[in-house]
Amino acid sequence: MAAGTELPPATDRLWTAAETAYFLGVPVATLYQWRTRKLGPRAYRIGKWLRYDPTHVRAWLADQES
Repeated sequence: MAAGTELPPATDRLWTAAETAYFLGVPVATLYQWRTRKLGPRAYRIGKWLRYDPTHVRAWLADQES
């Protein structure tokens, strides 16, 4: 994500891998590693791109606190 770019508000729009990584504060490569190991938030493949539902990302993050 470009410097100074803010995340859009959580709406019906799915987040890109870059937006999700920015929100979680991890590199995009980490998201891909988590996905192959089935550790991270649920992602959807839309064509050749991964998209994340902000609601699922936040729920996954809340579960990590437990």
